[in-house]
Amino acid sequence: MRKTTSIAIAAAATLAALAAGGTAVASASAPAQAPATVRSPAHASPAHTSAASSAAMARSAVSSSGFTRRQAIVIAKRRVPGARVIKAEREWEHGHRTWKVELRRGRREYRVYVSIATGRIVKFRTHHS
Repeated sequence: MRKTTSIAIAAAATLAALAAGGTAVASASAPAQAPATVRSPAHASPAHTSAASSAAMARSAVSSSGFTRRQAIVIAKRRVPGARVIKAEREWEHGHRTWKVELRRGRREYRVYVSIATGRIVKFRTHHS
């Protein structure tokens, strides 16, 4: 009963803070701590808010522009199971902006070129070292 009451109080405090126009951070998993922390936009410095908004815009531009480095690595590892990643970098290949993912499994090296726009493998090369 006590945990439920603490969670309900934290939720009510969060809702009240959001309704007032501030930003609230509440932790429902740790009811022993303070229920909510409120920071009003009036207290935020202009430099801080512009930096935060430009960082948010950069993240949205990366996510909407195509496949990320991490996604390209997953695609390349699916093509060469059991290999470990040596390097991943952006390049142009066959007229496509690509991620070049270099992998190694045993004594073989693999280069997998993944299109940033589509996520498809544009080129695949293997080399025995």
